[in-house]
Amino acid sequence: MVCLGNICRSPLAEGILDHKARQQGLPWRVDSAGTGSWHIGQGPDPRSVATAKAHGIDITGQRARQLKRVDLEKFDLVLAMDGQNYRDILSLSEDEDDRNKVHMIMEFAYPGKRESVPDPYWDDNGFERVFEMLDSACDAIVNKLSKADQGG
Repeated sequence: MVCLGNICRSPLAEGILDHKARQQGLPWRVDSAGTGSWHIGQGPDPRSVATAKAHGIDITGQRARQLKRVDLEKFDLVLAMDGQNYRDILSLSEDEDDRNKVHMIMEFAYPGKRESVPDPYWDDNGFERVFEMLDSACDAIVNKLSKADQGG
């Protein structure tokens, strides 16, 4: 899960998908990062923490980190929150295998629409909407990829 600073959207996405995967007994490793370096080592934005907590998800243990080239090797799927993050992730890719791992997260909920998850950092009221969008995308990810993991 990748956003700009790794304190708002991507920590929520990590928490939501990790929660859903554990509920389904899926052995997935879910992580998040930011394309920027401003918040390295910081916990998620308190508004993201509060929004996740309101939905029974604890993201307080997460710490912001910057996306690195090695992440494209370590992970099977790299999900961008918006078009700029998508382009920034692709700029780290070295080959077609890397590029094939990179997707906009909302493509799972709305295939073909290239919808972005808005950055709620400047809008205190935007965190719940972002949670709902990511929750929908994570449901679609679990539904699609858990079947693939099970050979379906």
